[in-house]
Amino acid sequence: MTVEHRLNTSTLPYLFSSVSADVNQPAPLVLFLHGARDRGTDLNVLLKWGLPRFVDESSPLPYVFAAPQLPEGQTWVERESNVIALLDNLIASQPIDPSHIILSGFSLGTAGAWHIAASHPGRFAGLVAVSGRVPKTLEETQLAALKEIPIQIFQGGKDEKLPIEDTEQIVTTLRRLGGTVDFTVLPEGDHFIADEVYSDPKLQQWLISQNRHVSVSV
Repeated sequence: MTVEHRLNTSTLPYLFSSVSADVNQPAPLVLFLHGARDRGTDLNVLLKWGLPRFVDESSPLPYVFAAPQLPEGQTWVERESNVIALLDNLIASQPIDPSHIILSGFSLGTAGAWHIAASHPGRFAGLVAVSGRVPKTLEETQLAALKEIPIQIFQGGKDEKLPIEDTEQIVTTLRRLGGTVDFTVLPEGDHFIADEVYSDPKLQQWLISQNRHVSVSV
């Protein structure tokens, strides 16, 4: 399917792909936050792997896709307001179901996804975290805000950047707080498991099956 490059002075430059279905029928949105090595000014680097490449190489998918890009040296936590501004712009301009928005991140993007979802829990129907840790700045009260959001966590068993024990501790904490969390370890995977994770048909089905019954702007 066709992935467009879009520049927006009020948000961040981003990749975008619409659905081929009836434009009058609201569609899910999958918002993807990339990792550290894909920061810069060339959106094409996002298409080399992971979810952006999967979308680019697939037949038309049943969801709208957007992937903003950070400038060098910046983090998603720092640009939280721009991510939310982009989300608002997409909802206003595209046939998107605001009760069916999935936030996903890889590595640095996962830290951003955790932070943004915890800060705006009413905006998201699901969270997918790949090869990334929860920011240490997030307190348990903020993690508790995620209990209404189904979460999928993926990690490579041979990831040298992220101890599995740290992720297991977060999973335990989230479940204790009442959260719905699926934790998948790819035994032979290293840090860079995004291609395998996002191309999994089960995850692709999960992305379009989540729905918030009530969408609340927070």
